[in-house]
Amino acid sequence: MTKKTATKKTPWPNIQELIDSGGNLSIGEIPPIRCAAVAADEGNMLAALLRREGEDLAALLDRLDKAIEKAIDEEIYTDEING
Repeated sequence: MTKKTATKKTPWPNIQELIDSGGNLSIGEIPPIRCAAVAADEGNMLAALLRREGEDLAALLDRLDKAIEKAIDEEIYTDEING
């Protein structure tokens, strides 16, 4: 995935670019976890976030977008599920 090449206006440009470049995004239950958001490209997990108590979808997507950016820019991969 290349850094920030998405041209569409979106509140989540890194998520948009991930999807546009063939990456994967999964949000929902991953038993026994009630809700998580996982982003991957070309078989590499970029971020795995647990939904926080009282967190709405927009806030979860905001955090996911930032975590994807951190993975791309700094090669720091966020894993709240396995870590």
